[in-house]
Amino acid sequence: MSRPSMRDPEAGLHALEEIQAMLARFRVESELVHREQMVADPSRRELVEQLVAKQQTAALAPRIRSLHAADIAFVLEALPPEHRQLIWPLVPEADQADVMVELPSPVRVGLIGLMTREALLQMAQGLDTDDLAAMADELPQEVVDRVQQGLSIEEREQLRAAMSYPEESVGARMDFEMVTIREDVTLEVVLRYLRRFDSLPDHTDQIFVVDRRGLLLGGLAITQVLLHEPETEVTNVMNAEVFRLNARDLAFDAAQAFQRYDLVSAPVIDDSGRLIGRLSVSEVVDVIQEESDADVLAQAGLREEEDLFASVWASAKNRWMWLALNLCTAFFASRVIGAFEDTVERVVALAALMPIVAGIAGNSGNQTMTLFIRSLALGQVAGPNVLRLFSKEIAIAGLNGLVWGGVAGLFAWWLYADTSQGGLLGLTMMLAIVLNLLIGAMIAILVPLALDRMGRDPAMGASVLLTFSTDSMGFFIFLGLASLFF
Repeated sequence: MSRPSMRDPEAGLHALEEIQAMLARFRVESELVHREQMVADPSRRELVEQLVAKQQTAALAPRIRSLHAADIAFVLEALPPEHRQLIWPLVPEADQADVMVELPSPVRVGLIGLMTREALLQMAQGLDTDDLAAMADELPQEVVDRVQQGLSIEEREQLRAAMSYPEESVGARMDFEMVTIREDVTLEVVLRYLRRFDSLPDHTDQIFVVDRRGLLLGGLAITQVLLHEPETEVTNVMNAEVFRLNARDLAFDAAQAFQRYDLVSAPVIDDSGRLIGRLSVSEVVDVIQEESDADVLAQAGLREEEDLFASVWASAKNRWMWLALNLCTAFFASRVIGAFEDTVERVVALAALMPIVAGIAGNSGNQTMTLFIRSLALGQVAGPNVLRLFSKEIAIAGLNGLVWGGVAGLFAWWLYADTSQGGLLGLTMMLAIVLNLLIGAMIAILVPLALDRMGRDPAMGASVLLTFSTDSMGFFIFLGLASLFF
């Protein structure tokens, strides 16, 4: 497969635009041919349409085959299912495994459903052991079993090990391709050993040093091999304190360590200290991206990742849970307003000003919540930090409430200055905004913190709960103060 120019980082986007234009042109051509044949000679319609379809496929195939696997995956994800069905058969069989690995799970499952057992088997045989383990739940069991039969004993053990670890663990993400050496050999031996490889595994910045039992002793940087004398023994230049990961560690925690220490790769050991794999920066980037996507979905109340072109029914079900909760909270907020009907009837201006109190508190709370959830994800919130952060955010909310509540109060007073209630409306507005911003800051910290303490994703539905709190309490505080003043 040819590679896109490194000077064109948007190759996938450019390819998508070009392919969408081609597909649109093909659709117009097909409609014209269909109408012409219906009038000219309906009996030849099917044959002519088949010839046109073959011509279109022949025009599209070279463009697809010129793309990198990641760019093909990007294009497939951005197209509706009927276009994916047209493009997927054009992907060279030798590259289908690489493309499958790059696709998000919902799109991958849809394409797997289009393939025959033989095609699936050929594709699965092109997967690395770790990728096969990651996709095993999405492939038919018959295909997985047949692929396993063709693996070596070592590869079967690797597959079994990868499938035995939880999905969010390092063990489920580790790569089995790595270079290992013994500590009692010289660098000259290491160089001769490396020259036997056709190519080194991707992101190989160090060689792992093990003993006869496979226990990890340290790491030998490639630069050390090149800079020291050939007769130097590995034990004299290796790093015995190499950063190492346990297969049961959380993958996101490992990703944070990669970011903190600027790592390219790290060895993965089991509970006995035996080297069983490695984690590379390419996998870490995927972990960070997936965690970021999951946080965005969770904060919006979506239960799982969704195909952009999934069916209306499937997409609707994915959004039901938090929409149902939101509906309940909306009814609760309406009851809060209903409890102050007499006050609203006496001072009609309150109905126009209420959304301002709720809206500014919701915006302020979202800012606090975003920063706090990020800090939780990075492990920066612990012990006495919680109380200090809480105090800081309350102080910020109070200051912002005084400043912008004052601005809103002056605006309300100016807006209704020609009435006898203008001054009291401005005062009510200011106090309500101050109090509601304080409540928004409290909810923005306490809800994610409580979810984190319960072992749940701190972003799960947090924005829905925050909106409920700032709306309901904003209405209650504003109308309650109005009842007192008026």
